[in-house]
Amino acid sequence: MSTPADASAYTKDNPFPAKLTENRQLNKPGSAKETRHFVVSLAGSGLHYKAGDSLGVFPTNPPETVAEVLERLGAKGDEPVSPAMLKLPAPITLREALTARLTLASPTRKIVETMAAKAASDAEKAKLTGLLVPESKEVLTAFLDEREYADLLAEFPSAKLTPQEFVDHLRKLMPRLYSIASSPKVSPSDIHLTVAVVRYTTNNRERVGVCSTFLADRALIGSTPTPVFVSHSHFGPPEDGAKDCIMIGPGTGIAPFRAFLQDRVASGATGRNWIFFGDQKRATDFLYEEEWAQYLEQGHLTRLDTAFSRDQILKIYVQDRMRENAAELWQWLQGGAYFFVCGDAKRMAKDVDQALHDIIADQGKMTPAAAVDYVKQLKKDKRYQRDVY
Repeated sequence: MSTPADASAYTKDNPFPAKLTENRQLNKPGSAKETRHFVVSLAGSGLHYKAGDSLGVFPTNPPETVAEVLERLGAKGDEPVSPAMLKLPAPITLREALTARLTLASPTRKIVETMAAKAASDAEKAKLTGLLVPESKEVLTAFLDEREYADLLAEFPSAKLTPQEFVDHLRKLMPRLYSIASSPKVSPSDIHLTVAVVRYTTNNRERVGVCSTFLADRALIGSTPTPVFVSHSHFGPPEDGAKDCIMIGPGTGIAPFRAFLQDRVASGATGRNWIFFGDQKRATDFLYEEEWAQYLEQGHLTRLDTAFSRDQILKIYVQDRMRENAAELWQWLQGGAYFFVCGDAKRMAKDVDQALHDIIADQGKMTPAAAVDYVKQLKKDKRYQRDVY
């Protein structure tokens, strides 16, 4: 069977051992956030990507978490295990399973049931059993939300589990997908990422986002293999370069629009570009500020509207800026503009969607039902696209 010339041997099931070539903080000192710009080299992979695609990254767990779990299990790490969900042809070491194959976060009810059955201490057994009664359902959810597997091993030391019993409760460590922040027309053998590094505290313990801190702290520039694959998407700039683009990308949601702009400039697209960007503070959180300024100066970026929520008493968000510019936004849409949204699905994308419906109804003098139909048509024509997570 012949494969297309641009097909790569590297896929999600066989990721490419890429290397990081850049890791820099985008926020300025004093920011409450840690957002980083990473460059991943695809040299020698045969992988291709387009603006709008995502990069899948397979992380490893923090070594200190792995060490704690081994210690709590009373294990050395070289014990052979066969985690059922991995369907492996042969056993692997416990250390490899805990480091690179299984997630050590988000414990489930099942581990509580097992530990309740195995607890040798009456007090521990009583506490675990109490969490499992039907009326404690919400208590159990809150209890597990605050903990990782290491916490449970620490809190209930009398419940002794063998390495195999323990790994059978764990789920697969899944790759994380990040919107690509570069265009192959500018960086064909490199992929840029814009990543919010997650660090927080629960149950009086410091926690981390596994993949964001893998990239930030554990993947050493030029040396640590970083297993990656390209996830192709239907999200992307219009094929017709004469079309205008309205792009809503607060926080790390700006990533694909950096790619879109690079792409459109490189291909000589004549359509106008309008970006809405938001974050906490202009002084510390204006991601890629210098690049946007340059695009504005060169005329490649027609409009840049920003919403910095913490710079005034009343919080201002991207959807508020949309409403302020309702008449012009409607003109762009009526002229055939494409409307793109990237970022938080739970709140931002819903609020932006609501603002879009309201603007269309108000500016187009339509009933709410007619505005809904208008938006449906935008989606059908692929003029309203979302990359939300």
